[in-house]
Amino acid sequence: MVSKIIFHVMLLCSITSFSFSQQTIGLFRNSPEAMNGYTLFAPLADKTTYLIDNCGQMVHSWESEYRSGLSVYLLENGLLYRSGRVLGAQEGVLEIIDWDGNVLWSYSTTPTHGRQHHDIEILPNGNIMFIVWDNRTPAELQENAGNTSLSVIYSEQIIEVEPDLVGGGATVVWEWKAWDHIIQDDDSSKNNYGVVSAHPERIDINYKTHNTSDWLHINGLDYNEELDQIILSVHALSELWIIDHSTSTQEAAGSSGGNSGKGGDLLYRWGNPQVYQHGTAQDQKLFKQHHTHWIKEGYNDGGKIMLFNNQAGTLDGLNYSSVDIIIPPIDNAGNYLYQGGPYAPQDFDWRYQSSPKTAFYSQVVSGAERLPNGNTLVCEGVGGRFFEIDDRDSIVWEYINPVGNNGPMLQGETITGVFNNVFRCIKYSTDYPAFAGKDLSPKGNIEIGSTHTCEIFEELSPTGFATLYKTKLSVYPNPSHDFIYLELDDLLGAQEVSDVRLVNSIGKVCYRQEDYTETIDVSKLKSGLYFLNVNIGGVFYNTPVVIGF
Repeated sequence: MVSKIIFHVMLLCSITSFSFSQQTIGLFRNSPEAMNGYTLFAPLADKTTYLIDNCGQMVHSWESEYRSGLSVYLLENGLLYRSGRVLGAQEGVLEIIDWDGNVLWSYSTTPTHGRQHHDIEILPNGNIMFIVWDNRTPAELQENAGNTSLSVIYSEQIIEVEPDLVGGGATVVWEWKAWDHIIQDDDSSKNNYGVVSAHPERIDINYKTHNTSDWLHINGLDYNEELDQIILSVHALSELWIIDHSTSTQEAAGSSGGNSGKGGDLLYRWGNPQVYQHGTAQDQKLFKQHHTHWIKEGYNDGGKIMLFNNQAGTLDGLNYSSVDIIIPPIDNAGNYLYQGGPYAPQDFDWRYQSSPKTAFYSQVVSGAERLPNGNTLVCEGVGGRFFEIDDRDSIVWEYINPVGNNGPMLQGETITGVFNNVFRCIKYSTDYPAFAGKDLSPKGNIEIGSTHTCEIFEELSPTGFATLYKTKLSVYPNPSHDFIYLELDDLLGAQEVSDVRLVNSIGKVCYRQEDYTETIDVSKLKSGLYFLNVNIGGVFYNTPVVIGF
């Protein structure tokens, strides 16, 4: 019976993998351990947004008159929110496009506030947040003890609008400006003079020399509804910032008001303590990062902060990237704990790097997201490589964007020097509400000339492992509220046993023991359905366990 089980597992764990010498683009790997779903991406050099299945087949696409303005999102209601770039002008645009390709709404912040760029955030109430340049003159910089030979300095602002989907246009309902929270310690006769190290809640306007216009270069934002806070990825300073969204616009311009009582001052910052004079180069953790965001609650590591650390190898003098997670110190009221020095934590809670490290590198753009099954999807933006890793850092799905400067490429065509970059990709599960009643049949590969075959695997159990046809693993008592005991079939007992895990119904590993144990303390786990996985002779045995009832 064991041999039959192993045979079934080998079938389930077979991998669709392509490594012939001429392949350069499209699907490289698909396995049962990958989350079955659809991946959305907008090539930076193109006007088309694509949705592909796990075999790299296009299942839908949307056309626009604009090239990608970087971010794109598909909402549960089936509407696509896509940013675009107006070529030849310092202008960005956001379009809302329905499933059939009709543009329902188009909006630009340029006429009233400045150029929108990089990322957007759609709020639960339907409002939209933009990252927008906040143009400042050399005279304004000089008033704050700064100098530049440039004609303009691009500071940053966050603009929230309520879109009018019927009449067009939008109403600005909230604003936050970085310029309202600056500090300088160069000239006591100038504006905003103070001791930088004593005010980490403020932004040192003169930390960097102003020899480039793009002073801050915020490249991402995310909203946490429970905390009513916004997280910003500040590329130029290699920091992440968190600010209070519960303020009014007036309060956001000051240092009081809102849930925090701190107005629009920074509630938390992390990544480069040199910026607020509380560290050295060796204390820096972030290096030109992207996609700083909260992991969704209910997912593995929910509530923690994940980001793509583009130039993580800087201190080593090497070109490599990493995907990192941190746990900010926060109390039950949503207040960030700070006692001086660099903001905690001292280091990352989790990190993904390739082996060798330099095999994974994207100097700019890029992102990563935790998936519902516990896997992590990574967009290595330069070169347009998407890949999914499991909890052992094994690549279970891999794809390279086949759309370059001149549209879809020919399979086997070299991608060296071809601009097939992608800002970010997002993977949606097959039961995502946007897909209800939609035609998601494969429409063929995006690239030209691919002839490979591929299998879409059935959805795996919440553990991320193939479900076995028969189990020889007994667990008792079941249900349990304090301890569970494991008992193996005599035949299996002779096999090598390792890697014991308890995984909840959404795929989060709640207990793990690499060496076999017959007793597991479950008294501190929340009530619910779990899955026990045990590696026996290289085969994962999977059985449900009810805890707390």
